Amino acid sequence: MQIRYKNANNKEHRRIGIMGGTFNPIHNGHLVIAENAREQFSLDQILFIPTGHSPLKHKQHITNAVHRCAMVSLAISDNPSFVLNEIEVHSPEISYTYRTVEKLKKNYISSELFFILGADSLFDFESWKHPELILKNCSILAAYRKHQKQDEFWGQIAYLNKKYPDKFYPLDTPELEVSSQEIRQRLQEQRSIRYLVPKTVETYIKDKKLYSDFIS
Repeated sequence: MQIRYKNANNKEHRRIGIMGGTFNPIHNGHLVIAENAREQFSLDQILFIPTGHSPLKHKQHITNAVHRCAMVSLAISDNPSFVLNEIEVHSPEISYTYRTVEKLKKNYISSELFFILGADSLFDFESWKHPELILKNCSILAAYRKHQKQDEFWGQIAYLNKKYPDKFYPLDTPELEVSSQEIRQRLQEQRSIRYLVPKTVETYIKDKKLYSDFIS
């Protein structure tokens, strides 16, 4: 049983995971990574935060936030540890991670925050806007799969932890090759997405006729 403690302000200390992304659409790979993070790092809660105004994807067509949030809500509805957080989609600002994490730290002042990212993003992390401010407010859980180049992954973890001590942790995840882009492509080609997304998300996409004319 996990032991929690209260700080001087009598507020309960919790371990909160942050799962950000466009979620265009959310798929089973996102859910598997989040669940493994929850289990491996004893997280009390994981916040799923759909991107609002992304600095990297402004030239791409991104489905309306109303639909993306609805799909996330449906996908996580059966897991009480997963929570939809719309902090980015309701903000007029560009969705830089450092801003989001700063706001979350103010809302979860007595909690420990863990930002979950993929192995590819681990190598790009220092090119993000104000990485030092991200690390001021949270630690990083980097998801990797056993088929990836282990020496490069562990080398990057070691390099970053030397520069930013004890801020980066490896997150072991099963091999589940699925991406939002692949799902959009399959829908354009009228191919099945069954078992790639939760059934509720598949039904929502079909009911709303999403992605049928999506340009990748």
